[in-house]
Amino acid sequence: MYKTTILTISTTLMILVGACTVDSVPDLSPANWESGVYDRFMAAQDVDRTQAGFARGQNGAVTVAYSGLAAQAGLEALKQGGNAIDGAMTAAMAQIALTAGAPISYFGMMSLVYYDAESDAVYTMNAEWNTVKGEDDPMSIPGKIGLSADSGLSVEGESSGRTALVGGFMKGVGEAHARFGSLPFAQLFEPSIYIAEQGMPVTRMLAGQIEYRRDVLARLPETKAIFFGPDGKPLAEGDVLRQPQLAKTLRAIAEDGTDYMYRGPWAEKLVAAVQADGGKMTLDDLASYEVIWSEPLVGDIGNGFEIYTNPWPNAGGIAMIEAQNMAIVSGLVDETHWTESGASLAKAVALTSAGYLALLPEEARTAMFPGIEFTPESRVTSEHAEKLWAAMAAMAPPPTEAPDRPKHSDDVVVIDKDGNIAAITHTINTVYWGGTGIFVDGISIGDAAAIQQAAVAAAGPGERLPAPTQTGILFKDGVPVLGFASMGSGLHNRTFQGLINFTRFGMGVEDAINTPDFYMSLPTSDGGSILGVPEGRFDADVLEASGLDYREVPNEEARLGGEGKWIAISRDPETGLLEAASHNRNNSDAVAF
Repeated sequence: MYKTTILTISTTLMILVGACTVDSVPDLSPANWESGVYDRFMAAQDVDRTQAGFARGQNGAVTVAYSGLAAQAGLEALKQGGNAIDGAMTAAMAQIALTAGAPISYFGMMSLVYYDAESDAVYTMNAEWNTVKGEDDPMSIPGKIGLSADSGLSVEGESSGRTALVGGFMKGVGEAHARFGSLPFAQLFEPSIYIAEQGMPVTRMLAGQIEYRRDVLARLPETKAIFFGPDGKPLAEGDVLRQPQLAKTLRAIAEDGTDYMYRGPWAEKLVAAVQADGGKMTLDDLASYEVIWSEPLVGDIGNGFEIYTNPWPNAGGIAMIEAQNMAIVSGLVDETHWTESGASLAKAVALTSAGYLALLPEEARTAMFPGIEFTPESRVTSEHAEKLWAAMAAMAPPPTEAPDRPKHSDDVVVIDKDGNIAAITHTINTVYWGGTGIFVDGISIGDAAAIQQAAVAAAGPGERLPAPTQTGILFKDGVPVLGFASMGSGLHNRTFQGLINFTRFGMGVEDAINTPDFYMSLPTSDGGSILGVPEGRFDADVLEASGLDYREVPNEEARLGGEGKWIAISRDPETGLLEAASHNRNNSDAVAF
């Protein structure tokens, strides 16, 4: 009788649980979050932190470079049964709504590195820029970038639809979800739609961006309707920004799938808007766009660690492995940390500068480094690292100047309860909103080709454009232990430091990010370069001993001072403990449960 009763109760519970599972539908709308959570995170949108956001958990964790509210949206996806892909895509789409499409866009680009715990395999997805098939004279595309240590960023030249590239972000969201997602596709859009419809306070940072780009944002009626009030004045700090047209577009994509953007009504409107400004993009450019799934590029960086990252035509992964190899052959990993030694700091700065050499014209690079190959295949080898460092060490001093290219972007890293890891970087790859100010049904269209004419020419019409993103998963003795992603103009420098802090100096993710970091060297008006470092973080004696020209950059100027942003989540393979850390500047955050 006792056993029969237990069996009856167990059977009843199983039926009830099964019924709830079948009938219940996840609801990620912030309207249904725990009381006060949405308002708390929305208020934090206007907070600039000075230490990394940090969180521990066993069931899931999310970290972002910008917009802690987006991290919470991703965590809600995990809490309602979603996996790492669901959380990452939900967070990334929320980031775009929260930034009004300024540094990132639903028609931007995305890189993904994904570890699938069930198959114990790593997959990479390239949803980066395609060039336009009809663009037969890319060197004449209007625009050039202006950048200096003290004047900020600008794109100079006439507004032209020719500057638009074919973005893969939304196509990537759909493809990643179709292959690995677990929640219903439409649910991933709910936080973004809510943000767009309900509106959000204009933060100090967003108000500054609007004012900075007011002429661009006022150029076209649709864009002006978003960013200007009824009185004709640009929205200011404290005003409410609503994006009803964006909400309508996102609902259509949620219901109809990504074909709405790449083959449907939105695609037609985009082509018309771009061509009206002289662009050559066609419906075929959109309809033929496909993401690229590839085997990961794997780099052995010593000490039992391997990096799994995006292969070519993603250029950032190659530069990342090259830099780690050079840190080994140069002896940097065995020396005093660069925050405590001027000699180590000078060496680390020189090593990171090598990551930009591949962007130089081939003739100039060959003249500087005769006999050294810079093919993607060669750059990830130890032999290449040894030759390049030997050549650089013989220079007096080694080159430290980096190219003047902005990289406005955002990052998301997610690990779920099963150990799946998703790391993504997405970007508009130009100055805020670009220089044309084109919006199509609420979605910003950047002008990334305005600063990449040579790269567009090298790639050829209708081809994938190499991207500098650095996103990956770190393995230790064959087991995944870290997911990471980086962004910002100094992303290469920041990734280099974060990885070495973790792999060689034994730091956890929080300390790896909070340890003082050096920025990208920026060109000066006299043709030289100057290294940026965060104000008050480095010992003055160390900076002087480095022999480098440097500038201590105030926190509020870091975005234009060449900083990079690196976020990461570690997972203890024995206990499953997750430790998530966000950027230690701006409104980033890390959350876990």
